[in-house]
Amino acid sequence: MRILVTNDDGIYSPGLLAQAQVATAFGQVRVVASDVEQSAMGHAITILRPLHYRATPLGGLEAYRVNGTPADCVALGTHHWEQVDLVLSGINLGANLGHEIWHSGTVAAAKQAALLGIPAIAFSTPVNGREPDFEGLKPWVGKVLEALLREPKPFLINVNLPPKPKGLLWARQSVRRYLGRVVPGTDPMGREHFWFAPHPDHEPEEGTDRWALEHNFIALTPLRLDLTDEARLGQAFQRATLAD
Repeated sequence: MRILVTNDDGIYSPGLLAQAQVATAFGQVRVVASDVEQSAMGHAITILRPLHYRATPLGGLEAYRVNGTPADCVALGTHHWEQVDLVLSGINLGANLGHEIWHSGTVAAAKQAALLGIPAIAFSTPVNGREPDFEGLKPWVGKVLEALLREPKPFLINVNLPPKPKGLLWARQSVRRYLGRVVPGTDPMGREHFWFAPHPDHEPEEGTDRWALEHNFIALTPLRLDLTDEARLGQAFQRATLAD
């Protein structure tokens, strides 16, 4: 099995190395990741400048760095390494739950693989003010891979690992309304700047990815590329039929 490993924290992230090391037990691993951090880049792709693909020493692994986005890394990685069987993204420094899935570069890398018809898994873990214990999480990453590799392919799965997992739990995406606050301030030169600080207006519902993580379960959330609101589309067709 050929396993392409990437992330959005940059090629020297400890989470990337930990995930790649676990993946070596499941197949041949190649790392292709951004040369700098690309957090919250979403599914941006580079179209107005050329990209470079350079070999990079990384703990004895075959690795390459790209001056582009996470999605770029998957596109170039699969171009240079044909017949990739699985793409792993992460382990991200910070959870990717609920609405964060929309702007996550980690999840976007997995989505790019799914667009190419390749099974993909995005891994993330909370930071909470200090670096996660990746050595402690490694066995759990292995358990997740063992479980998901038995799933029908292709698939696109978002995985969030709590600091001390007690098991795996399939969970839906937490969709909550957010109250956005704009916090003004000034920089050292006296120039005005702003921080956007959203916060949820209610607690996570049971069965969601946020609920699972808060209860120390590894949240496994299956995603899809088709964002069509089927219920609303059905209602629109029904209204059109009645109008006729």
